[in-house]
Amino acid sequence: MRSDSASTRSRARRPGRRAALALGAVGLVVAALAGIDLAGRAPAPSTPTIALEPLPGAGPFAPALQVRLERAAATVDAREPPRTRQRGADGTPRYTNRLILESSPYLLQHAHNPVDWYPWGDEAFARALIEHRPVLLSIGYSTCHWCHVMEEESFDDAEIAAYLNANYVAIKVDREERPDLDTTYMEAVLTLNGNGGWPMTVWLTPTRQPFYGATYIPARDGDRGTRVGFLTLLRQLRATYDENPLRVAQQADAVTERVRALAAPPPGDTLPGADVLRRAFAEYAATFDDAHGGFGGAAKFPAPAALEFLLRYHRRSGDARALAMVTRTLEAMAAGGIHDHVGGGFHRYATDAAWEVPHFEKILADNAQLAMAYLDAYQVTRRQDFADVAREILDYVAREMTAPEGGFYTATDADSDGREGAFFVWTPAEIRDVLNPGMAAAVLAFYDVDERGNFDGATILHAPRPLDTVAHELGSDPERLRFVLSEARRALYERRARRPRPRTDTKIVTAWNGLMISALARGGAILGVPKFIEDARAAARFLLDARGAEGRLPRSVTGGMPRGDAFLDDYADLAAGLLDLYEATFDPAWVRAALALHATLAARFWDAGQGGFFATADDVASTLARRKPDDDLPAPSGNAVAAESLLRLAEFTGDETPRRRAEDTVRALAPALGRAPTRAPRLLGVVDFLLDRAREIVIVNPGVGDDPRLVRTAYARFVPNRVLVVAREDELAAQAALMPWLADKRALGGRSTAYVCTRGACELPTSDPAVLDRQLADVALLPRD
Repeated sequence: MRSDSASTRSRARRPGRRAALALGAVGLVVAALAGIDLAGRAPAPSTPTIALEPLPGAGPFAPALQVRLERAAATVDAREPPRTRQRGADGTPRYTNRLILESSPYLLQHAHNPVDWYPWGDEAFARALIEHRPVLLSIGYSTCHWCHVMEEESFDDAEIAAYLNANYVAIKVDREERPDLDTTYMEAVLTLNGNGGWPMTVWLTPTRQPFYGATYIPARDGDRGTRVGFLTLLRQLRATYDENPLRVAQQADAVTERVRALAAPPPGDTLPGADVLRRAFAEYAATFDDAHGGFGGAAKFPAPAALEFLLRYHRRSGDARALAMVTRTLEAMAAGGIHDHVGGGFHRYATDAAWEVPHFEKILADNAQLAMAYLDAYQVTRRQDFADVAREILDYVAREMTAPEGGFYTATDADSDGREGAFFVWTPAEIRDVLNPGMAAAVLAFYDVDERGNFDGATILHAPRPLDTVAHELGSDPERLRFVLSEARRALYERRARRPRPRTDTKIVTAWNGLMISALARGGAILGVPKFIEDARAAARFLLDARGAEGRLPRSVTGGMPRGDAFLDDYADLAAGLLDLYEATFDPAWVRAALALHATLAARFWDAGQGGFFATADDVASTLARRKPDDDLPAPSGNAVAAESLLRLAEFTGDETPRRRAEDTVRALAPALGRAPTRAPRLLGVVDFLLDRAREIVIVNPGVGDDPRLVRTAYARFVPNRVLVVAREDELAAQAALMPWLADKRALGGRSTAYVCTRGACELPTSDPAVLDRQLADVALLPRD
């Protein structure tokens, strides 16, 4: 990322000019916030208002802004109950701050804090500069449990708010809306103390440079065993800022330089070879948990990109250990409490090594990636249980996370009814109240539910023993028990729906929707579920329709309105989803749309000097540094996804330009990949693609008497480095305009005919599914470096 500031010290020498520039921006922002029409028109009548108290320790808002806040509060609070314990005698919130004017569900959660919050923007930093205040930056997201805890303990506390308002400028950021800020300041926090997470709490200078950082901080000394609480830390760091500004400036400069160095590492000059894949496999094997699956100990996160890489490695190397690591992990997660056995889908992570006790939020991006991991494993192993889990994930998303207009919501909360996990846990009495005695006995035995529980006196459903074992103990046939459990889950789901539900963050984030479009399109094709494909198609249309000027995507859509500039991962993930949607529908419009998105990436995100894509467009103001993403933790990096799609586009179109850009991307990121290969498993997959004989598969149907077995065969086989085209013979001429290599393909003898080609050189065409399967099973083993 580009720098947007000089050092703290050099800025401090010219406060007058900086203040003048900032005040120009502030004037426009304040006018907008106050409802002032610069052309002189009076604001239109609005909704009724509610009276609000001044924020503790802060001066009064400008009268026009106060009116806007009161009107907004009346509207917003009618839609969603406010989150605050600071209430008047009539039960309405005592305080409202500027966040009530925002659209982010996370920012709105903090709109009734007594803190004088600002959204990220020039106005806040201009005030900090003029008033010589440090900035307190808090970054989180709406379904983050510990973000809620810090809000309740600190940001909703009148004493802490009064000190914060009198001594700082406080800024709140939704990390899902501004991943650029989240990544930049997370690097700073990691540099400062070696640990990161959310909520992220960062102290900044007015020039946006970090000089101290932490994550969750208990409110006061001694709380939760901490020595120094948040209020004391606020006082100490304000005193340091006032009494030792040179020390603060030096610290801020040092951290900023480190962040900039991490954002722009020197590029490589050669493409990685197979050795980096072998080293990555060895690292995964060394940290694998043989007992419970996954990597490392508690807390344990799903690692879908790592599992995909291991399946690729197994395919190219034949190493049985790689496949065993994948199957053990997927089995253990599916059996564990991290899996929502009643409603489908997976929680964010497990707090223990055995996947039993989760952190209960459910994230769209996680579930998209896990659905694809289970689909891949199903293709490799043909295990129906893996297909069933993938189907349950996609059913859950279609049922509970899909917006009426198309697109998918971001996440659901960990908390409900004031308690973490309350929506998901059960006691034996609750289960017996829902089910007949036989069903209840089966559920209690299989899901290990007893009076002790495993979470605050209740039980998170999990399946520690095989179904056959439990069936034998109950004197039941395994298939009968499977049916009984299925019916029981349906009844428990209906009863659970009556409970207070976790909040849903209804933002529609473009990147995460791209991941889910891929999962649904692939799931619909592999599992034979047309509705999944239709859901993917509706989401793709919704996002493409949300484009603005010059075809630019929004970062998100909230309340039907596009919000913010899209980032690299938004374009890359959506383009990948469109290519997967093409391979489920064979409508060439999706390939054309993907090409258009990559044209924007090339024009606005590409580093022409050193290769690779920046996270932000060239006309978007960046903070501290313009970063080039190179790791896949926790979501796939935009560079890896873009490079893979470029290779697919090269195969689809026969144009070598996308292939060269993909190679330049991998070359640019090769040093980082070489230093820490397991931090970039999706990029390892791109290396695998480059080292493989990518397949071009086309199935030509005569239009009458088409044989669906050929396309089913193509979907059934795990061939990650390939493109798939299915078309009627009379459609080939039109498709050949986009994909010239189709021009000479025919349905031989009036029968559906499959062609498997590599760089235009094709094996013998066949109408026999068994022959096609053998052709697809032919694998080029990894080369020796």
